[in-house]
Amino acid sequence: MNQQLAGFAPAPVTARMENHGPSMVKIAMQSGQDLYARTGSMAAYEGFVQYEPNPPAVRQIAGAWITGEGTPLMKASGDGLLYLADYGADVVVINLNGDALSVNGTNLLAFDASLQWGVERVKGLAKFAGQGLWNVQVAGQGWVALTSRGTPIVVDCGRGDDETYVDPDALVAWSPGLKVKGKRSFKATSMIGRGSGEAYQMAFSGQGIVVVQPSEDSTDRLRVRG
Repeated sequence: MNQQLAGFAPAPVTARMENHGPSMVKIAMQSGQDLYARTGSMAAYEGFVQYEPNPPAVRQIAGAWITGEGTPLMKASGDGLLYLADYGADVVVINLNGDALSVNGTNLLAFDASLQWGVERVKGLAKFAGQGLWNVQVAGQGWVALTSRGTPIVVDCGRGDDETYVDPDALVAWSPGLKVKGKRSFKATSMIGRGSGEAYQMAFSGQGIVVVQPSEDSTDRLRVRG
């Protein structure tokens, strides 16, 4: 039996964050390198790791984060290996090397506490969706783990002059330097906007990327973690 399970054993640590399979992230915890993670996302850990739900820094920065659309966070600290997951969703690990990324709050799994971050409502969408989306902008030197309902696609908006259109329910993350606006499309009601019940999209233009998941199930955004 041990031989049959050997292929699922953790690989040697090579980075602060790395995937263990498509649906789990392994994080090498060290003293002085705290982590913010989605509350309830801990699957397992080795060593000595402590958790602080809703720490003061989160309450101060994310006070306007509404329940159900936002992402309650906990702080993890200590020494060891920490494994995080989110109901079997794909996990995408990104090393920010002085870059910035705007992440949909429901797709944020974890990020280094050393990163600069803040919570903002996406402007220009409320009149189309009835409510805006919350995004978390992270920037600096550090690691970020995102979730995606299936294998995501990364679209480079700077390749041409055309805008890139994304269903809000399929949006994961985007470069904060992109221009964002909402657009309603009545001709595409049979193809676009199934998760929202309306044919509206978010239009991106400029230099940067957009990360899109192959899912438009808006119920994912309304689930509250325990």
